[in-house]
Amino acid sequence: MQFIAKSILRLSVLLFPVVSLAQSTYLPQGNKHQPLLDRLEIRLQNYTDLNVSTLKPLSRRMVARAGEYADSLQKADGTLLSPVDQYNLRSLLMNNSEWVQGDTTGFTSKKPIWNTFYKTKANFLEVNEKDFFLAVNPVIQQQQSIESNNNDERIFLNSKGVAFRGLLAKRLGFSGYFTDNQERAPLFVQQRIIANDAVPGVGFYKDFKTTATDYIDARGSINFTAARYLEFQFGYDKNFIGNGYRSLFLSDFGNSYLFLKINTRIWKLNYMNLFMELVPQTLGISSGDKLLDRKYTAIHHLSMQMTRWLNVGIFEAVTFGRRNHFDFLYLNPIIFLRASEQQAGSADNAIIGLDVKANVAKRFQFYGQLMLDEFVLKEIRGGNGWWANKFGIQAGGKYIDALGVKNLDLQGEINLVRPFTYSHTDSLANYTHYNQPLAHPLGANFIEAIGIVRYQPHPKWTTSARLILWKQGTDTANSNVGTNIFMSNTTRASDYGFNLPSGPRSNGVNAQLLASYELKENLFIDGAVLIRRLTSDVMPNRNTSVFTLGVRMNMFRREYDY
Repeated sequence: MQFIAKSILRLSVLLFPVVSLAQSTYLPQGNKHQPLLDRLEIRLQNYTDLNVSTLKPLSRRMVARAGEYADSLQKADGTLLSPVDQYNLRSLLMNNSEWVQGDTTGFTSKKPIWNTFYKTKANFLEVNEKDFFLAVNPVIQQQQSIESNNNDERIFLNSKGVAFRGLLAKRLGFSGYFTDNQERAPLFVQQRIIANDAVPGVGFYKDFKTTATDYIDARGSINFTAARYLEFQFGYDKNFIGNGYRSLFLSDFGNSYLFLKINTRIWKLNYMNLFMELVPQTLGISSGDKLLDRKYTAIHHLSMQMTRWLNVGIFEAVTFGRRNHFDFLYLNPIIFLRASEQQAGSADNAIIGLDVKANVAKRFQFYGQLMLDEFVLKEIRGGNGWWANKFGIQAGGKYIDALGVKNLDLQGEINLVRPFTYSHTDSLANYTHYNQPLAHPLGANFIEAIGIVRYQPHPKWTTSARLILWKQGTDTANSNVGTNIFMSNTTRASDYGFNLPSGPRSNGVNAQLLASYELKENLFIDGAVLIRRLTSDVMPNRNTSVFTLGVRMNMFRREYDY
């Protein structure tokens, strides 16, 4: 994979003077403007660039263009946006100023530091010349927590680092993010780290103060556009496919990975090719004294704006291992990877899917995903719970300005995944990376319901309440009922009788109340209460409450939403 990426990169450099056009970097994970972009997509309803935004992260150029379009509509009739939306929109444009072509009033600081730092409100250091743009910002997050069932240890997060992005002649984009982190997470997260030998969302770690972890989160990519319609991104980071809180296709829950992404955007079509180099499940992965093996995943996603309000997408992925080298058969850029997988002997892990998104009445969005890992229609009709009927379903909706209250947004979502989904006969080809799932954090064999209330009563204040409920089967030492996607499905307990969920059950609740205040641009004070309850047929109950105060700057908030 590395050889392929380097070869394509060299070719890109050779072609660069001829074919390269304006290229944007991308919004970071957990960007504070995502709720506004969701609201704009629903409110505008037929703005195609946002409607096909099933793939994340989003391009800064695209969101700036959407923001200026919304701003022009607001100036025309004054009813599209609330005062809070207008404030958020100005912030969106300010934080993507390299692509703003209109009014930039209010972007500059009244009192820059030494006439060098914070010349603009959004960036610590900004250079914006004719053929060169650079933005550099410190990244900080400090959290102190109290956990109800852990009086002997202090729960904390200490993150510090730097983020930067830039453009060369608006032809080549580059971005980077680096943080050094020390964290003692709540007990249920510590247990997950021990079980998976990986920190959720990151991966490799070192022990710190016995029960805490020390890890680095480093990401970066380069980007350019060729022939107007083709966008290339090569880097080490995460991607997300979907419109919901979760994704059954590809989520940003796990560790970053090396990837090459080719995105084609033309007419009402958006077609993505994503080639990923991953790390298979490994014992002692965090020991740091051995070279890790590699495996690979190729993903295609094609979406089309069927009507002004309806978007439909097709997804496919194949995960495979070839003794640490990429299989060139999967470089085929034309959708259907399943045909290539069959040509290779049909021994790899193929997944296909369908997603839909509908914006209705400028108030609602309905979305869903259907993911098929493996199934036989005859066995589904038989209703006998055949183990290899492996699929997942997501259904959700968003309601903005609910009940006529400005900036009160509601979201509800249901996810269910059958036993043994994402697993494979070959543990190398399961749908995982660095001992963590590539899709849903629960793995398989579960039903989950999510409810989110988000209210922004004032430009500086944001509040939210989140409730996650789930039921999941539990694997035991003597029985594999399809929950642990890292286990080979050849060790299954039987061939039939698998319901949803199957096996001994666990019931979970994860509830959070959060209030955030933005002191200055991108500087937040957070206060949160997290309540988690887990009951099980075969394990002791695990209940906890966590009270957190924190401050963060230019960084997404660390969440424990599982």
